[in-house]
Amino acid sequence: MNTSSRSAEQRLLDLGIELPPPPRPLGAYVETVETGKLLFLSGMLPIVAGVPKFIGRVGADLNVEQGRAAAYAAALNALATVKAHLGSLDRVLRVVRLAVSIATTDDFVEHPKLADAASQLLESVFGKEKTSTRLIAGVVSLPLGLPVALEIIFEVES
Repeated sequence: MNTSSRSAEQRLLDLGIELPPPPRPLGAYVETVETGKLLFLSGMLPIVAGVPKFIGRVGADLNVEQGRAAAYAAALNALATVKAHLGSLDRVLRVVRLAVSIATTDDFVEHPKLADAASQLLESVFGKEKTSTRLIAGVVSLPLGLPVALEIIFEVES
């Protein structure tokens, strides 16, 4: 079957992915803001069942595979948040921008491998033709000692 003809919701089913409940804000902000045809997501974190799943910096406390798992978990939370906000992932026209912040040691250089876990999940769900631009930054720390935070902008049906 041509993957471009399948909807995002169908791809999610085909991949056997069950989305978690959308995360709740950890402070005085909202998870989503929709303006015009753009949907902005706040920093999506690798929180599973309301609890931080991964703690520490990549290159010290976590290895690359653990960092990838954290990025994937954060991307699942992003998808859950989008679905809760829009009612259906099929309303996403394009993933416009993915920004990935990774808490790392100062000598860590494999940032793209971690970010790819989130990018590849988004591509699998929305299709290659909707792949986003991307920004990756290594940082000293992130909220709750988590290793990854994703900020995503989507173009959506109005």
